[in-house]
Amino acid sequence: MKLIFVRHGQSEANLLHEFSNRGWKHPLTEKGRLQVEILASRLAAYQVTRIFTSPLMRAVQSAEILAEKFGAPVEQSEALREYDVGIWEGSSDPAGWEEYRAVNEAWMLRGEYERRMQGGESFDEVYDRFSGWLGKLVSEYQNTSEALLLVGHGGLYRIMLPEVLVNVSAQFSLDHPLYYTGYV
Repeated sequence: MKLIFVRHGQSEANLLHEFSNRGWKHPLTEKGRLQVEILASRLAAYQVTRIFTSPLMRAVQSAEILAEKFGAPVEQSEALREYDVGIWEGSSDPAGWEEYRAVNEAWMLRGEYERRMQGGESFDEVYDRFSGWLGKLVSEYQNTSEALLLVGHGGLYRIMLPEVLVNVSAQFSLDHPLYYTGYV
């Protein structure tokens, strides 16, 4: 089994610098669609058999483009949803982005896992939903040669990949963000 963690293509929310972690809004931009097409070409060597995706529009659209290229089924999972930013949802306020940065650093550098943006998820809540689901996935596919694409989000992967991959540290994850259609 091979797990390939993929970030979605550029979305309208990215251009607006708006928190968009709930609901069904902010599709991929044309550039985002092209990024996903290019990603499919870069991943062509993998025999992708299944695609799991966040239920947010930009991730689902990315997964659908990849599914068409690989002929693989797509399944949505809440475990891959970007983490909830509470009162800042739908906002592009710089104060929200400053709080976002501060909470990420608190989680990743100081282990303050109960900290959260007002009304949002804590690190522990995100970890529970992500790692529990990932553990079940690994258990189900561990004795196969299948390649699975997991289409998610930059923030989610920034905080969770150091928790589930032995060769990715929290500092490395902070210093090397996963850009649009980046993958691990």
